[in-house]
Amino acid sequence: MTSTADIEDLLHELTPQVLGALVRRYGDFDAAEDAVQEALLAASLHWPGEGLPDNPRAWLIQTAVRRLTDHYRSDQARRRREESAALREVPGAEPAQRDDALVLLFMCCHPALTPASAIALTLRAVAGLTTAEIAAAFLVPEATMAQRISRAKQKIKVSRIPFLMPGPEEFGARLGSVLRVLYLLFNEGYASSAGADLHRTDLSGEAIRLTRAVRAMLPENGEVTGLLALMLLNDARRPARAGEHGELIPLADQDRTRWNRAAIAEGMRLVATAMSGGVVGEYQLQAAIAALHDGAERAEDTDWPQILGLYGLLERLTGNPMVALNRAVATAMVHGPRAGLDLVAPLEERLPGHHRLDAVRGHLLDMLGDTEAAAAHYRAAAAKTTSEPERHYLINQAARLNRSRTEPG
Repeated sequence: MTSTADIEDLLHELTPQVLGALVRRYGDFDAAEDAVQEALLAASLHWPGEGLPDNPRAWLIQTAVRRLTDHYRSDQARRRREESAALREVPGAEPAQRDDALVLLFMCCHPALTPASAIALTLRAVAGLTTAEIAAAFLVPEATMAQRISRAKQKIKVSRIPFLMPGPEEFGARLGSVLRVLYLLFNEGYASSAGADLHRTDLSGEAIRLTRAVRAMLPENGEVTGLLALMLLNDARRPARAGEHGELIPLADQDRTRWNRAAIAEGMRLVATAMSGGVVGEYQLQAAIAALHDGAERAEDTDWPQILGLYGLLERLTGNPMVALNRAVATAMVHGPRAGLDLVAPLEERLPGHHRLDAVRGHLLDMLGDTEAAAAHYRAAAAKTTSEPERHYLINQAARLNRSRTEPG
């Protein structure tokens, strides 16, 4: 008998596929989402006792379609729409190789949506995050995020654009948003922005799977290849990022024998491919930086001068203040902590109140030997972060420095 936990995992995996199938067929995001939720509830009630159906995906689609049909029948104003939908493809008859999660990803990244709305909607529809989880990731109130998602769905609805994979001429308009969503989805899974868990492998794993699917469509695109390489090279370190009790272990202190060597090897091959095409983008540069970290057998073997050069290129390309903060760390590793601190100071206006600013300051002051100031910044960062493992790490760093000041020499 299939366990309840296994059923929950299967339902989580199938949700974007079923939602994609319904929205593609009926074009009504809100109604499709409600129908899918009812189908999931029905599955959670029936499957534990009756066992899994032969085709769980088709079962969910059929159940959701029946709920959706009932909804349309109860609304006389939509009877014509129901009749039109009935003439389309038969539920569950779509080819097995269709990846509705991928189609849903491209639909959510429609050019009519703002990047923030596209990302929020995709995290909800494709990744299955709750509105509260998305709001925490964006650091906004849950009600604000609910309104943003609702407006995005309404904009898709009124656009009347068929829910289909865009043609080759549309890829350019959507690809940038698609890659940004996949990047953020992976990051949220690799280093959860809020809550008790350091990782969410369901999110990072889905981001890698979808990026592989996008690369299968665009194998010559250097940025798609670079993004996949970046994900694999970062994910390869995941087994060593957490201690026995789930505590955060920073890169310099990780047991590198626990890194996933197969993922590193694949990532390295992809980086070489991505960097051979001439024009280089932000994901290719980030992947090259990750490759330098993963290629060092020991932390002290890291090629920081080359990493610093790559961060310089990346900052000029993106203008991203978080990249500038990472360049400050690389500068400290090459030219000393004082040089790094000089680069952090101008970022206060660009990253107001961000915990990473205090965390980096604490780290660089720690390197400089100013333990009192470093501990203060570690505590300030701990008070601002919404990640519990990161908060515990920062508090422990501050406590370590406090002990060093009080212990007899």
